[in-house]
Amino acid sequence: MVQRVHDVPLGYISWHAATPSDSPDAVPRLPSYRGVPVTRQTWTAIVSSLVFIALAAVLAFAPIPFVAWTPGATYDVLGTSDGQPVLRIEGITTYDTTGQLRMTTVSQTRADASLSLPEALFAYVMPHRDVLPRDVVYAPGKSAGQVADEEKSLMSTAQFDAVVAALRAAGQPVQELPMVTSVRVSGPSNNKLQPGDLILMVDNVAVSTNGDVVARIKDKGVGQKVVIQVQRQNTRLSVTIDTVGSATDGRVATIGVTVGTGYSYAPSVSFSLGPDVGGGSGGLMMALAVYDRITPGDLLKGQVVAGTGTMSATGEVGAIGGIQEKIAGAEAAKAKVFFVPAANCQDIAGITSSMTLVKVSTLKDAIDALPLALNPTSGQSPPAC
Repeated sequence: MVQRVHDVPLGYISWHAATPSDSPDAVPRLPSYRGVPVTRQTWTAIVSSLVFIALAAVLAFAPIPFVAWTPGATYDVLGTSDGQPVLRIEGITTYDTTGQLRMTTVSQTRADASLSLPEALFAYVMPHRDVLPRDVVYAPGKSAGQVADEEKSLMSTAQFDAVVAALRAAGQPVQELPMVTSVRVSGPSNNKLQPGDLILMVDNVAVSTNGDVVARIKDKGVGQKVVIQVQRQNTRLSVTIDTVGSATDGRVATIGVTVGTGYSYAPSVSFSLGPDVGGGSGGLMMALAVYDRITPGDLLKGQVVAGTGTMSATGEVGAIGGIQEKIAGAEAAKAKVFFVPAANCQDIAGITSSMTLVKVSTLKDAIDALPLALNPTSGQSPPAC
């Protein structure tokens, strides 16, 4: 008699059981794989291993609620982008500059992207990187489009405040005026006024403060026509608006706008940094760039200077996030000096850098510290954390 054994490809188990005609007293063999018996314990180990591998794969690729920060690109605000100057100034005398003023950025997980566990662990153990809870970086419930719009708005405000601060530091006249900051879509000013409009007159009476605007409109009463004269960019125009009752008190007249503080000045200043750059942390470097261009003398002495910090219209430097990542980005750009907002000094404790780290609280601090930081032989040191 010949025992029948079927050859099978690798990965399959063959059953080598004797047929009844071979031997009535034969004991059936255990299932085997290429002659190796496969016991219940072996099956358990195999299945457990497969389950473990599957779970590990799911865990590795499943998104986790964290965001990674890594060093981002740096931008020379005195340089060019796509062949065009990043900074354009008209309506005022400008001066040639040398060197580079590098605005630093942080590269972070996008609002519409996710971070896997291996990516988070890699960012955590690598130097100059941070991993933060997603809710700390992105407000819950906001779409990627909303986040992008907010970042653009912050950048627009930063540019505006940086220009005002630089003009004031250079001794240029800047007039403070009430400004439209938002327009209610369902209100009477929709399609008539725009955010950014500077309010010059209400019913042919000049106004200089937010309170002047509110008081003049209230005095008109509900259901009356009021003439608002505004400056929109370089154009002056007058619009007639019907007053309505306030949402909180129908007896109080309003025109459906919120009013903040704006500024009027002669020069035209604009920045072209590209659509991928947002947020307000570049304010300090933009203010320094404007100041350097509208004042005589060479502020940078041909050196590469980097930094970060928000900038108010009155010249105060504010704290930012990702300071360690920005320092790393500036080092990669071969900067010699890096400006650190005073409020961020605690975040760089223990950090060593090839750059001179200068602590600043105001735009004037940065302007005064640059000659000291760029000339170490002067015998005076700039402020440090």
